[in-house]
Amino acid sequence: MAHASGHARQAQPQKPGCCGPRLDRGRPAARAEVCSPRRRQASVTPRRVAINAENGRYEVVYGAGVLSGAGRRIKSLGQNTGVFLLCSPRVARHWRRKLERALRNAGLRRTILFDDREKSKNISTVERVCRELIRAGADRRAVLVAAGGGVVGDVAGFVAATYLRGVGLVHIPTTVVAQVDSAIGGKTGVNLPEGKNLVGAFYSPRLVLADRVTLSTLPPREFRSGLYEVIKYGVIADERLFAFLENSLEALANRDAKALDFVIPRCIQAKAKVVSRDEREASLREILNFGHTFAHAFETATAYRNYLHGEAVGWGMIAASRLAARMGLLAPESAARIERLVRRLGPLPSLPDARPSRLLEIMHADKKTRGGELRLVLSRKIGSAETLGPVAPKLVVEVLGHLGRQT
Repeated sequence: MAHASGHARQAQPQKPGCCGPRLDRGRPAARAEVCSPRRRQASVTPRRVAINAENGRYEVVYGAGVLSGAGRRIKSLGQNTGVFLLCSPRVARHWRRKLERALRNAGLRRTILFDDREKSKNISTVERVCRELIRAGADRRAVLVAAGGGVVGDVAGFVAATYLRGVGLVHIPTTVVAQVDSAIGGKTGVNLPEGKNLVGAFYSPRLVLADRVTLSTLPPREFRSGLYEVIKYGVIADERLFAFLENSLEALANRDAKALDFVIPRCIQAKAKVVSRDEREASLREILNFGHTFAHAFETATAYRNYLHGEAVGWGMIAASRLAARMGLLAPESAARIERLVRRLGPLPSLPDARPSRLLEIMHADKKTRGGELRLVLSRKIGSAETLGPVAPKLVVEVLGHLGRQT
């Protein structure tokens, strides 16, 4: 349940965790271990990537320590009547004190906490947050700061788009998925029982601040989950990134600073290039959904209980690659490379105990479906992707039916 609080003294943030999954290219993914990684502390000048949006241009700023300058950067956006920090209890446990200190000189008035699990990404949570804002006196010149992962960003973004018909929005993404994907591009939304992200809006933030240091407190499984989205960018847009991941996945999975400082800005640039050309997902932007149509079906079929989002995307990329190979679009050896890289991150959760025909039915609710015909993002070669359709349902069912078998 959402609840608000003032600025009472908080406990010191917990010391960032130091464990990550150790991967070995010579061993099966099932034998991946958790250990203390070697981290080289890279010194990085903040990277700035500009996004062209319908309602103006905004920047994504990435680096180590950019969080400390959040208040100054928000003040530079123009006068506001108050800043409202939206985050989850989990994020608050590690970062609340630093966030509130950074935002104070920008006019922080209230911190509102709400659950960041996928099952809470719904209209009820949006309503509770909006009512907290009303009680706090937030007006149309307020700025909402969303600090957290994809769920926090999606809910806060939808609140910003709809509260008083639109207030200011700043993202401070604290997960890999949010830093490379969900905080960039203005897509907001919540789930319905019938499917994922079926109610939402396109609403661009005024600023995105991605601090690499915040990734240090992610649990190992959640950090690893975000790396599936990184693999996605390699498949759909960046063959060099894909090759880097094949050679350096262990360093990245162990949160090596230099690896992160190469990979995350590269993903941000890839997404910026796409959304600047197609903000409202008319055509090109659909490629960012590679693996997601399958993934959303897996999540829906399990009521969002079995998977972290990236894990579902991992299965989705395997399914999409096998389907593309089955259709003669993607070379079998390329499909095998994609599957090997996905599986190297560690054992994925079990597939849903649902008939392939039921999963296909859920997939037909996807936003890319046209006239009842299924359209999917597929790759013809590593480094590029496109939306193709109609895709024969029989082939999809066939791929789903054999997905649990390793090739």
